[in-house]
Amino acid sequence: MQSQAQSNAQRLLWAGFMAILAAGVGFSIRAGILGQWAEQYGFTMTELGQITGGGLTGFGIIILLSSLIADKVGYGKLMAAAFITHFISAVLTLGTGAAFAAGGKPAAYWCLFIGMFLFAIGNGICEAVVNPLVATLFPKKKTHYLNILHAGWPGGLIIGGLASYFMAGGEGTKAVAWQIQISLFMVPVVLYGAMLMGQKFPKSEAASAGVSFGKMMAEFAAPLLIVLLLIHALVGYVELGTDSWVAQITGAIMASSGKGLLLFVYTSALMFALRFFAGPIVEKISPLGLLFASGLLGFLGLQMLGAATSAMLCVVAATVYALGKTFLWPTMLAVVSEQFPRGGAITIGAIGGVGMLSAGLLAGPGIGFKQDYYASQQLEQSHSEVYGRYKAGNENAFLGFSTVGLDGAKVGVLGDEGKELDRVSKLLSDEGKEDKNHAEMVSWWENTKKYADNDKGPVAEAGLHGGRSALKLTSYVPLAMAVFYLFIMIYFKSKGGYKAKELDGALDS
Repeated sequence: MQSQAQSNAQRLLWAGFMAILAAGVGFSIRAGILGQWAEQYGFTMTELGQITGGGLTGFGIIILLSSLIADKVGYGKLMAAAFITHFISAVLTLGTGAAFAAGGKPAAYWCLFIGMFLFAIGNGICEAVVNPLVATLFPKKKTHYLNILHAGWPGGLIIGGLASYFMAGGEGTKAVAWQIQISLFMVPVVLYGAMLMGQKFPKSEAASAGVSFGKMMAEFAAPLLIVLLLIHALVGYVELGTDSWVAQITGAIMASSGKGLLLFVYTSALMFALRFFAGPIVEKISPLGLLFASGLLGFLGLQMLGAATSAMLCVVAATVYALGKTFLWPTMLAVVSEQFPRGGAITIGAIGGVGMLSAGLLAGPGIGFKQDYYASQQLEQSHSEVYGRYKAGNENAFLGFSTVGLDGAKVGVLGDEGKELDRVSKLLSDEGKEDKNHAEMVSWWENTKKYADNDKGPVAEAGLHGGRSALKLTSYVPLAMAVFYLFIMIYFKSKGGYKAKELDGALDS
């Protein structure tokens, strides 16, 4: 009977791994095929932004909502819902061509938008289920197995990143059809669905011990949990937020977007491999010791990336950064589960949800704002006339700070020498439409392109300066995390050392 239970636990672990891997593959590949969607269906950059926004909308909220009902509904039913949602998402996305043929551009738009939105819902449900599920299946080794579970995310990024690199096409080569690329996402979806069939799902530790919903929610009154929620918001900021920008910034440093992507794949590969060794490390230095070291390495790695001036220095810096970020997310989940077992799926789900919300609401726009601020400041001081040609028409604001950054559309036109502008002009002409904003951009380019050769250097230099500065400033986030971890370590030392709490029926009485 024990071997059967172990077999069931291992199968559920790897099913969860495949579910998270599917999320990584889907996100990574979708980012690489936006250009094909623009060409085939006539989307503008704004419309593409709206479509990709659908893939991020509500991710953290879905984690929180699913966590609230996980113990009531059951893990098995929620994972079945996630599988159905993922499957429908893929079907809708792959059906875009047929929708376009039947209803034109609007039908294609809604096919992709809804597909991306359902993809996010499926990911949120999976995240809400697999974390407490694995914590329940392996109560004595939560840190080890949660890290193995979350190796699926960098594994998916590796697959998606390599697919984008080798299938995206380039000079003289045609990109592989996006339908083929996106179909890679279906492989882990089908695999985790098949692995879940016929499996017995346990109740969470809290549910098994008879902890009421009210007592689960009462855990949020604990000061330590509030501190851990705050720290994990910083984890989401530095890991997911930085990862959204780091390939672009390092690509600029190495003067090659392809090298930037490959460097991102490399750091993802390090994360994937190292997460399988969290258990032995924790046995020597404790989960909090691992988190403290991770925070310091994250600080050092981002400082080094911000100062890197060559491809080799980028690789060294990215290696240190990868070592820093590898264990943060899953080890935080483990600490919360070990210290607040009465919270069941709710507390561990809250941690994941807060991290995702921080990444989406703070990190993405925050790191973008920092790039805008430092890039525009540098360009205005060094080449004021160039800044005047490329500055945005309005201020950008973030958390009370404001700046007039560089207009991304104008910088994009400069970068491709007006090719995308010409494409959209032809598109509008074919559709018999007029676009005031586009017409203004065309007029601007007609007046500006004579300066293009002289403008490219200063604009590129300013963008690079903005990226470097943003990485250096962001480095203080993991440094702050390390300080928090140090204080928590001192707190536990005063109580006799870090120990995982065990929960049973008697303990909850």
